[in-house]
Order: sequence, then structure tokens, then C-alpha cells
Amino acid sequence: MAEPVDWRADGIPRSARFDDIYHTETGAPAQARHVFLGGCGLPGAWAGQPQWRILETGFGFGLNFLTTWQAWRADPQRPRLLHFVSIEAFPVSREDLLRAAAGHADLLGLAESLAAQWHGLLPGFHRLCLDEGRVLLTLCIGDVQAMLRAQRFEADSIFLDGFSPQRNPAMWSAETLKAVSRFARRGTRVATWTIARAVCDALAQNGFQVEKAPGLPPKRDCLQSVFEPTWQVRRRGPAPSPAALAGRCAVIGAGLAGGAVAASLARRGWEVEVLEAADRPAAGASGLPVGMLAPHISPDDALLSRLTRAGIRATWQQLEQLLAEGDDWRASGVLERRAAGDDRLPERWTADGPNESWHASPTQLAEAGLSPDAVALWHARGAWVRPSRLIEAWLALPGIRVRARCRAAHIERIDGSVARWGVRDADGALLAEADRIVIAGGIESHALAPEFPLQAVRGQVEWGCMPEDARLPATPLNGNGHLIAGVPAAEGKLWLAGATFDRDSSDVTPRASDTEFNRERLARLHPDAAAKLALAFAHGETHAWAGIRCASGDRRPLVGPLSPDSADGIWLCTALGSRGLSFAVLCAELLAAHWHREPLPLPAKLAQALDARRAWPEKETSQRLASAM
Repeated sequence: MAEPVDWRADGIPRSARFDDIYHTETGAPAQARHVFLGGCGLPGAWAGQPQWRILETGFGFGLNFLTTWQAWRADPQRPRLLHFVSIEAFPVSREDLLRAAAGHADLLGLAESLAAQWHGLLPGFHRLCLDEGRVLLTLCIGDVQAMLRAQRFEADSIFLDGFSPQRNPAMWSAETLKAVSRFARRGTRVATWTIARAVCDALAQNGFQVEKAPGLPPKRDCLQSVFEPTWQVRRRGPAPSPAALAGRCAVIGAGLAGGAVAASLARRGWEVEVLEAADRPAAGASGLPVGMLAPHISPDDALLSRLTRAGIRATWQQLEQLLAEGDDWRASGVLERRAAGDDRLPERWTADGPNESWHASPTQLAEAGLSPDAVALWHARGAWVRPSRLIEAWLALPGIRVRARCRAAHIERIDGSVARWGVRDADGALLAEADRIVIAGGIESHALAPEFPLQAVRGQVEWGCMPEDARLPATPLNGNGHLIAGVPAAEGKLWLAGATFDRDSSDVTPRASDTEFNRERLARLHPDAAAKLALAFAHGETHAWAGIRCASGDRRPLVGPLSPDSADGIWLCTALGSRGLSFAVLCAELLAAHWHREPLPLPAKLAQALDARRAWPEKETSQRLASAM
């Protein structure tokens, strides 16, 4: 449930929980400009920088963020990318978010863009992608100290905000401010409206040079400080190399993983060359005619459940930004069939959210053509997607060049050259030179990364044109198999059902036995649909498609350096398994965050769960995740 807000007669919002107002009577935008932006020397300080990273300790109604975003937009010398990381334990509703901005015409349009992504705010991290991916808001929902421990980056500016130290002492405690200091580099400026003695002392003890400055009336003073400790600052992990700030990158593979990586890097100013072994992009497993986007749900909200939620949010934003809804994808929701007694959800989830998965209602079951006693979950954040359309959109972005029929067989270090790495084919011909290489070729990644335990998993689906008189469910179904219907195409509306899951098989030749297997699964998943398609199967009017997924030993993606010797040059982004649509964007953004020392799109423990270093050979165990973060 959203945090309740009391609105006073004069329009000032008040928190009943903390018995305090959210911002000064002068107005939140005025406070943001004077106290926070002015106190951190913005926008002047970010002029000409490739990125600017801001940490805020209390999001509230987001008016500090909106004012910063507006200042960034108006500045011709703005950085290419603006990162804003904010911690909030009790997020307000979308309606209150918009109400707070309603009195500020210059912010209302931005607030509406923010409100469009203000959903599903369960505890954890939520990356909101705004302004075509140039403004990235990472909302950290939870206790301030836990969220600070879960994040990793060096902030250029820090906004200390929140209810007063008397009303919410945990937000301003010595422990919290010590955790904040971990994000500061030399020269990082901190600004806040409070001049409480305990806050000044804690900042000073943690290396900040503190001074009072004129406040915004009715407050006489505010606080400004800069991180300049008298001791040597030690940080875990190496500093980013010059190549990581911008340069040339060769991405091997033009499927979902490669396309997502190319797009993420191009948005950060990289020149990206994508090498594809086939004669076109999306020729492998990513060439599935249509795929399903749906989260994994478990009663204990297990690792995979949290990862898929984060991944779907990241993908969803790309779908809305780049594709035509209704043609390339459809925000349909998804019904998931479950066995009796297997529909348990996490204890604190409710029908009112913020979780976006719940028990399917009788109306939803009836609309899908299922019996009233069917056991199913409804995923509001579910969709069908044509993967090839998404890949095409990514590869069409500025800064990306695609070369087909280029099969990479070997990567080597090039000495004495500006470009540090070269990619060669089996005949020794040089395909590309680049500052960095990303191996994102699905199961073919094994040829370039033989030390990793990558497993081929064959999958076959059946598809065809919908019979004119057959009404199939408009909502995709999954469970033991899946069914997608009503996908527009030149030859008519399509349906698709499947898929098989055959480990250690790389043969894409369609199999009649698999067609029959998929038909039987469809009969169990949706008997009425199977009956309506029976003639199509019997008369050979269906088509079979098979592809080879790439999976890791623990069924999680691999994102990270190939080896200790190539940590600054060769990285993996592969093993997305059968959840390429859920994981591709998330993994690409995680890779970019590591390269640029950006805020993580995931809590640190979840990011480590995807780190390729966990799969390095056992002899390199001591150099694994300890050096990763």
C-alpha cells in the first residue's frame, strides 16, 4: 500500500507517520534549487562531464529529482547521462506524486513521465529509465541503512533530505552519515537544509569540510560540505580505466543479449560494432516468432523471482520507448496456470499491490476460457513480444554498426596499437579491433569461453495462422507450456504454443515427436484451444520452429569479465536461458554499470548472483567476487 499523505488547507503535504511536513512552505522546487542544486554547485559543476551521479537520502514526492531533471534538460552543457539514486522507505501513491507537482507547471510534464513508471514498488531497487534513457532514476525502497549497504558507486553530488532529525532520527544518525560517506570521492559536495549539530559533527568526523550558508526563508541557514578527508581514502575495486569511459567496443552476437549490450553502450557514447555469424541479426534462439514476458513467482520471493521482476521492468521501458504496442508487442498481462495448492504468494503481498501479480479473478479466468475452479495467477506486468523487432530497434540506434556473416573464432591482445583487442575468424582474418570486447553469442559463446560450463538447451514451438472461426484466448497463458494467440502478421493473426526443453541438444531440425509433445501440453494447458487447433495439427497446417538456448550451470545469466587477465578488456553477457526477454536489458545495464562505476540497477547481492566470476575455474576462486565490487 502507498504511504498515506495528509494535505493541509494551504496545499502543504504532511506525514502522519512522522508528524512533519514534506517540504518548506516556500515550496519544494525553490528549496531544491537553493539548497540542493545550489549547495552542490549545480548545474555548473556537471558542465561537460560524460555522466553525473547524484545520491539522495529521501525521495518523498520526487520534487528534488524533478527539479534536477529540469535543470539538466535546460543546460546546453549537460552531461550525456544523469544518474539519480534515491532512497525511500515509504513511497507515496501515483496520485499524490502528481498532486504535489500540479502547482508547478514547469515540472508537471516531467512528473507525468515519472508517474507512468511509478508502479510495482516492492522493497528493493527499481530502475526507471527516462528521457530516452539519458536520465536514470534508481529508487531504493527500504530502510536507509540497508539500501546504502546494497548500492555501489561514487556520487558526484549528495542530497541529504528527509523529515527532521527530531522526527526521523535514523535518517540522520551517525551510522547513516558514515554509510553516506562511503559514496563520496574527493570533491563530492553534500547539501542539506538542516544545520543540526549532530549532523554537522557526523559529517566532519567522516571527512567532510562543513560550513553554513544562507538558507531559504523561513530558514536562516542551510548546510554545505565537501568531501576532503585528511586521510588516504581506500576503495574496493580498481578505478575505471580510460577505455571504460568511452571508446570502441566489439559485441559478438546480434541476438537479445548482443542487441541489448550494444544499445546500452551506444547510449553512453561508445562506438559499437556488432559481429553476427549468421546472415542477419536474431538468427538464433532470439529468432523465436513471438515470446512471452512474465515474472517468476515464489512464496519466499526467491532470487529468481526478484531478478525477473527487475528484468521485466527494464525490458518494459524499452518496449514502450522503441516498439509499436499492438503490433510488435502487447501489454496484455499473462495468466499462469498452477496446480492445486501451488498458488501461494509472499505473505505481505495483497490484492491492492504494490505487487503486480495476484490470484486470477473469476472474470479473468472466464475471459481466458478457463473453468471457474482453475488455479491461476494473474501477472499484470506480462506481455507478448516479437524479439526480432526489439533487436532491430536496438541495432538501429546511433553509434551501432552491424556486420553479418562474421564468425568470431579467436580474440587476442594487440600490443602497440590504440585498440587493445582484436577479433579474428577461423582463417585468421581480422574482423574487428576494439578497446573492449563483449561475448554475447548465446551457445556459440562457448567457442570463445570454453572454460565456462555453458549448456545447450533445445526448444521447439509450434505456430500457425488462427482459423477464422476459432476464438483463442486474447491473454497469453503459461504454466506447463504456454499459448500466445492473436499476434498480428502479414499472413493473418498468429498463435504459438510450446516449448520443449531438451538439455545438451543442438539440433534445430524440427521433430515430429516434439510437435506431438507440444500438442499434448496445449491440451492440458487449455483444452478448448487445443480442440480448436486440432484440425490444423491433423492437416499439417502448423509450423515448427526450434532454437538453442544457452544456460549456465546454475541457470542464471553470466555478466562479467572472461578471466582475471582480461577484466579490463573481454567480458561476457550470455547464458540468458529461456528468459532472454526478461534478462537482456537488465544484464546489459549491469555490464555498463560495472564498466563506468555507475549506480547498480540491482542490490549488490543480486548483482553478484549474475556475476560471471562465480563460474571462473576453481583455481581462480580467490580472485572471484571479492574483487568484483
